[in-house]
Amino acid sequence: MAVVFDSSFLIPLLDPKVKGVGDIDARLDFLVRSLDKTRTKIIVPTPALCEVLIGANDAAPQYLDIINRSSRFKIVPFGTRAAVEAAAAHREALRAGDKKEGLASWLKVKFDRQIVAIAKVEGAAVIYSNDDDIRRFSVRDSLEVISLENLPPPPDKPQGDLFPKTPEEEAP
Repeated sequence: MAVVFDSSFLIPLLDPKVKGVGDIDARLDFLVRSLDKTRTKIIVPTPALCEVLIGANDAAPQYLDIINRSSRFKIVPFGTRAAVEAAAAHREALRAGDKKEGLASWLKVKFDRQIVAIAKVEGAAVIYSNDDDIRRFSVRDSLEVISLENLPPPPDKPQGDLFPKTPEEEAP
């Protein structure tokens, strides 16, 4: 099984300046631990990685090291099969009369289509993203998109003993 993380998930996971905002850290940590327990591969599409590294500046080598050290993460390039998928999506949009599908940035359209195409050819069932355009592109391919705000919170810590023993009861 595989899932995809786009830049909107990778940045709060990797960037210490973004960490610690609300309960996102706990939710992301719980997600990654859950994916690890089920041995789910986390696909990092190279277009998403590019977006992360653009803002990483001097931390870029550290981010790559974190991703490369984990057996759960797999960086996946935009290869031939993904190019075929993205080209098909682009041709479909051209036939519909709107190659950018109402989006302002042509570069963003290309990146988003590449991320969705990589997810599809890698057999991912879910894309973790806050990007509404990725959500819209994913619908065509029946890929589920989950945003940070829709991540489940980690379970509460197990409840302690409702009736703790008194010191007298614990004494031998």
